[in-house]
Amino acid sequence: MIERKFVAEKMRELEVEEYIAKEIGSDKYSFLQIKRTPLGEKITIYTSRPGFIVGKKGETIKKMTYVLKNKFKMENPQIEVAEFDNPNLDAKSMADFIAGSLERFGANRFKSVGYKVLQRIMDAGAMGAEIKISGRGVPSSRAKSWRFPAGYLKKSGDISDSQVLRAITSANLKSGTVGIKVSIMPPNTILPDKVIFISAVEKKEETKEEAPKEDKAEEAKAEEAVEVLKEKKEKKKESKPKKKEGEKKPAKKKEEKAEEVKEAREKETFSGHQKSEGFLSEKKAEEKKE
Repeated sequence: MIERKFVAEKMRELEVEEYIAKEIGSDKYSFLQIKRTPLGEKITIYTSRPGFIVGKKGETIKKMTYVLKNKFKMENPQIEVAEFDNPNLDAKSMADFIAGSLERFGANRFKSVGYKVLQRIMDAGAMGAEIKISGRGVPSSRAKSWRFPAGYLKKSGDISDSQVLRAITSANLKSGTVGIKVSIMPPNTILPDKVIFISAVEKKEETKEEAPKEDKAEEAKAEEAVEVLKEKKEKKKESKPKKKEGEKKPAKKKEEKAEEVKEAREKETFSGHQKSEGFLSEKKAEEKKE
């Protein structure tokens, strides 16, 4: 019973998408999302031209809400229109643009159309893109397929399945039907096999830039330590009591006294030697006179 319920819900969502595509036109919107909320079911239509969907005073939206309530039995459908930031990176809008230009101008200019659209996609910042135009409508004696590649595009693996944007559409021409397939890898795709090489010169420059910052930090710490020591010394000086007038000088240490005594004795011996030398010289002068 539960499985049948889920299948029925998905079938109803598919019918809603088909009805909106017929009412608006498949070339006027990219895709839509249906979400369930406590207030009702929210339908968001993503497009690059919201004015075509809203209509005059919101007539098309009012008409669609009325049909969704009565025909598809939705309780409170809420239709919102969301605009793309960059429609050139949307695969569906690019495929519809190619189909419209081929239907308008014919298939003789399919090469110029393919290359112009590819250039628009790459200028928008895509990592890679590929456009395929094939079918009986391509000007030739038999069916042909032309491929327009550019950049780097993953074609297998999880990145290809989950992150590469793909769209398929068709253009009905007088000569036949032309199939158009567009694949785009967005610029924000994260590749697991991408490796970034850093040269030794860049590493040295980074270390040189980091080293002065460390030296400056160490110098700042040393200056702070010196300032702290200075403050401590000043506090000690202020804490010491000042000498008052009339107070006696503190007694000299023993070592200083011993040094003073030695100096005095040396002076006395030196003066005694000088006196003895003078006395002997006088005696010798008297003896010579006699």
